[in-house]
Amino acid sequence: MTDAPSLKPVTWVGTSLKDLREFPEAVQDHMGYALYVAQRGGKHQDAKVLSGLGGAGVVEIIKEHRVDTFRTVYTLRYAGSVYVLHAFQKKSKTGRETPRRDIELIKQRLREAEQIARGRKL
Repeated sequence: MTDAPSLKPVTWVGTSLKDLREFPEAVQDHMGYALYVAQRGGKHQDAKVLSGLGGAGVVEIIKEHRVDTFRTVYTLRYAGSVYVLHAFQKKSKTGRETPRRDIELIKQRLREAEQIARGRKL
């Protein structure tokens, strides 16, 4: 019998859990499974490194649903947990780039995740 790898806990930063719960149920299921893969130490096929954050180890899961695009952003930068930083519906119809206000919120929540991780080490 083999031991299953232990699951890293999920830490929801800011309103990320509340925001994810507003997604359509099929998208919630998809994002939940992708986060489960991250908890097990893997990377879901719909997850990619979010560029523009200075190599901060931030990953986004992208799910198209009907005519909408949904994104969930997390980091494994701080050992021991999957920190979910942001969950949002991309509104812009031009380009694939993440809107600046969402990038700023992700940066802020990345700092919050660092504080949470430091608090756990004490």
